[in-house]
Amino acid sequence: MAINVYNTLTGKKEPLKPIEPGHIKLYVCGITSYDYCHIGHARSSLAFDMVVKYLKFRDYKVTYVRNFTDIDDKIIARAHEQGIPAEELAQKFIDEFYIDMDGLGIARPDLEPKATEHVQDMIDLIQELIDKDMAYPSAGDVYYVVEAFPEYGKLSHRNLDDMQAGARISVNDQKKHPMDFTLWKAAKPGEPAWDSPWGPGRPGWHIECSAMSKKYFGTTFDIHGGGKDLIFPHHENEIAQSEGASGKSYANTWIHHGFVTIKDEKMSKSLGNFLTIRDIRRQYHAEILRVFIFSAQYRNPLDFSEVAMQDAEAGLVRLYECVAQVDKLIDGSASCESVVSDKDANKLDAIEKRFTQAMDNDFNTAQSLGVLFDAVKIINRIQKALSLSDSPASSDTKLLKDSILTIKHLATILGLLQDDAASFLRARKEKMLEGLNITENEILKYIEARRTARANKDYAKSDEIRDILLEKGILLKDGADGTGWFVQRSH
Repeated sequence: MAINVYNTLTGKKEPLKPIEPGHIKLYVCGITSYDYCHIGHARSSLAFDMVVKYLKFRDYKVTYVRNFTDIDDKIIARAHEQGIPAEELAQKFIDEFYIDMDGLGIARPDLEPKATEHVQDMIDLIQELIDKDMAYPSAGDVYYVVEAFPEYGKLSHRNLDDMQAGARISVNDQKKHPMDFTLWKAAKPGEPAWDSPWGPGRPGWHIECSAMSKKYFGTTFDIHGGGKDLIFPHHENEIAQSEGASGKSYANTWIHHGFVTIKDEKMSKSLGNFLTIRDIRRQYHAEILRVFIFSAQYRNPLDFSEVAMQDAEAGLVRLYECVAQVDKLIDGSASCESVVSDKDANKLDAIEKRFTQAMDNDFNTAQSLGVLFDAVKIINRIQKALSLSDSPASSDTKLLKDSILTIKHLATILGLLQDDAASFLRARKEKMLEGLNITENEILKYIEARRTARANKDYAKSDEIRDILLEKGILLKDGADGTGWFVQRSH
């Protein structure tokens, strides 16, 4: 069965058909290295880490390229504020980026080119566009001629006249058309600069990915990815540059992930409403963030909240607790009768098939996680039935252990269940109780007393117990599998 991917360019899902059979070439726009990364960056890196892992799971060879923008107006301005060279600041935040990504367990791409290492490639591409009358020098700058590319706007599904009418465009006498965009910027005093046929300067932002993808993949490759905020103008301009120069298709499939929001407002540094990956990691295990990120299909918006993270934590704990319980199972007896229904056995046998169907549907991690949680629910039900029998059947214990192996194998695609289950659960409890004047046994006694109160319909007593625990910093969360507890966190 083919993997169907939503292509921003065509506006529909399409079967993935690599140019070279069995080999996917993927280029993703990376960070501009001037500050610490927020969880919007985490979503991007995690999404494409998942895509790469799944493609490999489906036996594709993948060549993954993700760039660093290490020269840019923001980098220059921040370096000036700190009184250090732009190169030093950019490298500092590339190093910090790696610390964050390694902490999230994200695999490194095959190639990670920096813009400053490919300036000559950009100069060559700009000159090629000038030679084809698709770009022009003006007072040391170089601009792209948008009117020379009739398909401009095809990725963002916009019309050039409408874009011009709806845009706030500053007056610039150096441009022939208000929508013409910069390929090369003339150097200003004190800025980093490279020599070029048009004088000292530096490349514009859009040209770098066109030049670097061409260097590593040639004129046409399989997938180009990034956030939805890059569709216009960045990716639109990449298409214009690359296809204007080559006359050939640039990227066959365009994948764009949705935003992370806070109270339905896009998280961004410019709005000042962002949480860094380090803010999150100080309070949450990396896999909790992964469950949160993958709880929505990658194209959908994802709203960050304390409740959403608690739900993600509860889900991850449920997975680990199930693994830990099955790990403790002793092999059953061949002579004992099975307690597993045919329906449950068939569902467990189909875990991988159902997971793959979900992922083949545009990498739908929300559905694939649902498959894992559904399997865990069945396994827990079987384990409960086994606990009531004198001795488990060997077929039952084998089914459960085989199912857990399948779950762990599939969870690897999402970067989950990478720790030893017993160690994870023990460390979690120890960390949660740090600094609190209460023990786990005391919490469990309160929960049992509350369960008894609810069974007796003494809801006043039940609420009183909940409030007592809340005062001690413990939140209760009721679910189908019982009541879980969490330490109240504040950001």
